[in-house]
Amino acid sequence: MRTDLKNKDFIKAMISIAIPITLQNLVSSSVNMLDTLMITSLGEESLAAVGLANQAFFFYSITIFGVATGSSIFLAQFWGKRDTKNIARILGISLSIVSALGILFTLAAMIVPEFIMRIFSNDAEVISLGVDYLRIVSISYIITGISFMYAIASRSIGQAKMPMVVSIISFLTNLMFNYLLIFGKFGFPQLGVKGAAWGTVIARTVEIAIILYSIYSRKKNNPLAHDVRSMTDWSGDFIRKYFKTASPVIINEAFWSLGTVLYSLAYAKIGTGAAAAVQILSTVQNIFMVLSRGLANACTVMVGNKIGEDEEDEAVIYANNYMIISTALGLVLGIILFISTDGILLFFRNLTPELYNSAKKLLIVAAAFSFIKSFNGTLIVGVLRGGGDTKFSMFLEIGSVWLVGVPLAFLGALVFKFPVHYVFLMVNMEEVTKALIGIFRVKSKKWVTNVIKDM
Repeated sequence: MRTDLKNKDFIKAMISIAIPITLQNLVSSSVNMLDTLMITSLGEESLAAVGLANQAFFFYSITIFGVATGSSIFLAQFWGKRDTKNIARILGISLSIVSALGILFTLAAMIVPEFIMRIFSNDAEVISLGVDYLRIVSISYIITGISFMYAIASRSIGQAKMPMVVSIISFLTNLMFNYLLIFGKFGFPQLGVKGAAWGTVIARTVEIAIILYSIYSRKKNNPLAHDVRSMTDWSGDFIRKYFKTASPVIINEAFWSLGTVLYSLAYAKIGTGAAAAVQILSTVQNIFMVLSRGLANACTVMVGNKIGEDEEDEAVIYANNYMIISTALGLVLGIILFISTDGILLFFRNLTPELYNSAKKLLIVAAAFSFIKSFNGTLIVGVLRGGGDTKFSMFLEIGSVWLVGVPLAFLGALVFKFPVHYVFLMVNMEEVTKALIGIFRVKSKKWVTNVIKDM
């Protein structure tokens, strides 16, 4: 396996792309952590309600992530050739898809929120609180989809700083309005979980306004600033080629996220306390994984750019570099998480002894699998997708989730009736399966595909 970790150009490009993406992901994850920390003080039921209600948003956000990353394969390779006309077409297709999905999920959350909540819980208070939260926060879905697509597109052309700055502003806006509306400070109404939902809506609105202004205020200098006509100038052949590569990614993320939602359903069947503990785990894990995700996204951009420039051998070396770095990083992060579990849980106020113990055991399991999870993130998102090998990555990820993770989750929760940390341990066999199969694909070099050829 050829590597070149001393390549100064590689290191410089990796840092310039990965660090802004990481900071943006850190800020985005901090928004979720902020909600969780503030809502923890309202009680276990409120914490579980917001966590379970957000499974609808999680399913939506991961699906649009599939659209965005599927499109980013084209955007990165077209940018390698500085082909802005086709960048406009790809951007138009992807914005149309995420907007349509946003409308669909918003209508579902507004019209049948109780049905959605009853999928996850039988606790009447949890359902009632979740319904209140869902109806409000769903207003932000379409806005989030559009802003997310523009952020991923900016990264794909090497402009990662703007999305990072916007995320910081969004975080501060969310922080301020959460504080004012959850607890009713400075004359604002005390809305509890509804306040958290409105804080998210306001923050997302500010976010999309700044993104659109940043792109279109300097229209001549921004490769993403295009009018509707240029973004909808599609031929049937162009659309077919787009979906041939992008649809496996979209299907992959949709079914992966649905599988993850089923994990949450399995955990919730153990009890409200287990659901609350998993919400804490998800929040902390998202913070710890931001650097790994930043590396994976930077890998997508750099590998895609090299393939677009017809430098396939260099793309393979870049991919190998990233996998080594991400594995080492995951190992370090796992050790830090293991050592700091008690300190981390001090940030979550009013935890019962049972909830504290469950959350601690979950964090220890997460620490043990951190290096595999980090490796898999770069393998799937960075190498296979960045290289255009979307069908194989789809079968690998969906197969690992649905044939390994989901069956083990329900066996552990409903048949063996294990405590939640044992069920989580079983679920992580999905990660082991994915890594063992995926590494052989990378070694074969069959993943290197120029998807923009003849487009």
